[in-house]
Amino acid sequence: MTVDPNAATRGFPPAGPARHGPHPARYLVPALVAAAVAVGLGVYGKVHDPAGTAFNLAGFSSTGAVKSWLATAAFGFAVVQVASALMVYGRLPGPRWSPALHRWSGRIAFLLAVPVAVHCLYAFGYQSYEPRVLWHSLLGCFFFGAFSAKMLLLRSERLPGWLLPIVGGLVFTVLTVVWLTSALWFFRTFGVTT
Repeated sequence: MTVDPNAATRGFPPAGPARHGPHPARYLVPALVAAAVAVGLGVYGKVHDPAGTAFNLAGFSSTGAVKSWLATAAFGFAVVQVASALMVYGRLPGPRWSPALHRWSGRIAFLLAVPVAVHCLYAFGYQSYEPRVLWHSLLGCFFFGAFSAKMLLLRSERLPGWLLPIVGGLVFTVLTVVWLTSALWFFRTFGVTT
């Protein structure tokens, strides 16, 4: 194949081997899934008639305490996930098993967050009667949407090196604000009790 040296001057790119990066549409599916999950949870929370309580565990004084401790444990594992991600990307020294630590801390954090979200949606629904509650409701739904997008992006090949750290950082930041507006608020209001 010959390359026409004058092609660029005529408004056409020069012929030759094309370099194909990831098509931008491949990011559309995770973004649409994220939006669908977040909006779906928000709509369910808004139209659902709140039950007031969803579960309680023996040894805890209230469902609020159960939810706050589960959320705190999820947040703790999310901190481990951020630290292990920094190890995987070579920003912190770490053991060879840092990738496994990253995967498992994320799985455990998610499994701990699910019953908290179920309780919030079923017992309280999507509420907006004060700014703290509005931000908690909004970002709680957004967290599960962003998490869904991250899981879909993990399966994509040839992603830009910056994308997963950005999405992972977004997921962690949102989870942090969700924890601050719920568990930390509960501990500061009612005390650190079980």
